[in-house]
Amino acid sequence: MDRSQKADAVAALNATFNEVGVVVITRNLGMTVAQSTALRVKMREAGASFKVSKNSLARIAIVGTDYAGMGELFAGPVALATSVDPVAAAKVAVDFAKTNDKLEIVGGAMGSQLLDTDGIKALASLPSLDQLRAKLIGLVQAPATKIAQVVVAPASKLARVFGAYAAKEAA
Repeated sequence: MDRSQKADAVAALNATFNEVGVVVITRNLGMTVAQSTALRVKMREAGASFKVSKNSLARIAIVGTDYAGMGELFAGPVALATSVDPVAAAKVAVDFAKTNDKLEIVGGAMGSQLLDTDGIKALASLPSLDQLRAKLIGLVQAPATKIAQVVVAPASKLARVFGAYAAKEAA
C-alpha cells in the first residue's frame, strides 16, 4: 500500500467515523473467508458494515472524531463493525460471536462513550431504532383507534336495531 492509498484509506475511515452512531471493534482469530463473508452479509442486511483495517490507519482516522478515545483498542488483528443505527452493528456482531468462537468482541464506542465487551452486549440487547419507531407509532395509534371504535359503536348498534325492525316489518 503506497502513501496515496493510505491517505485515501484514512480519509474513508474518517468519513465513516463521522457518519456512524456506533463502532464495534472485533478480533478475528482465524476466521475463514466464508465465515467473514457470512458476517459481512448479515451486517449489510442489518444496515451495518464490517471492515478489516490496519490499526495504525484506524488510529490516525479517529483523530478529530467522537471516537478518538478508543485508540488503545486497536491492537492485534481487529475489524470494525459500524452502523448509523446505534444497535444494528452491535446486535449482529454479538449474535455472530455467539455462534462462532473465532470472532471476539473487544469493545467499541457509541459517540464519545467508550464501551467494553459487556457494554456492547448490553447495547445489542436493546431493540433497534426501527423497532422503537414501530412501538412508538403503535402507542400513538392505539388511543385514536379506541376513540374511533367508541364513536362508531353506537351508530352500528342503531343500524342493527333499525335493520331488525325493518326485517320484522317485512315479515
